[in-house]
Amino acid sequence: MASSDKPTDKPTVKQQRDARRQEKVAELKRQQARSKRNRTIGIVTASVAGAAVIALVVTFVVTSGQPRQDPQAIEVDGVKTYADLTANHVGGSVDYAMTPPAGGDHNQIWLNCGVYTEPVPNENAVHDLEHGAVWFTYDPEQVSESEIEALRDFAPDTYAVVSPYEGLDSPMYVSAWGAQLPFSNVTDDEATVSDFVTKYWKSTNAPEPGAPCTGGVDGTGKIA
Repeated sequence: MASSDKPTDKPTVKQQRDARRQEKVAELKRQQARSKRNRTIGIVTASVAGAAVIALVVTFVVTSGQPRQDPQAIEVDGVKTYADLTANHVGGSVDYAMTPPAGGDHNQIWLNCGVYTEPVPNENAVHDLEHGAVWFTYDPEQVSESEIEALRDFAPDTYAVVSPYEGLDSPMYVSAWGAQLPFSNVTDDEATVSDFVTKYWKSTNAPEPGAPCTGGVDGTGKIA
């Protein structure tokens, strides 16, 4: 009787073992690829971070290596200075030795720093100078609206007063305690006025530097 052997599709033990080996090899390659990719990302990230740190260090070294200008050493062309000014708190008006005032006896209440469209009381504004503020004044008859706007934009946001002052012998003045500078406008005289502000704004030469420039009294026409 003839044999009726049938072929079978079941893999042999050897084939199963080879298949498992191939799966392990494939998984190992996938793990190696992931590890290599992660290492590459880490290297790139570290390089970018390192470059940023180096840039910060270089910036710090460069800026730290540049000596800051000593305000006391600044020479301001055309500045007028006044020594031995008294700083008493008084009532009523004061007859100042200079126009506009650049220090002297003053009202016990300071003027709130800011921008004014009307003249402010001398005695209150001088109290601001005692606290280290600067006072920008302009003669409305000698300047244009655009020059006034430029002056307002130029003045520091704090410890500064900007106000009209009629009858000046110069279109504009900037005053600090014991010092003042006449000038035409901040566009033409920006460098000199900037030197004055750098030297005298919040100066320790003022009798009470850093004392408040707010919490006092508003003048007429305060707009900022």
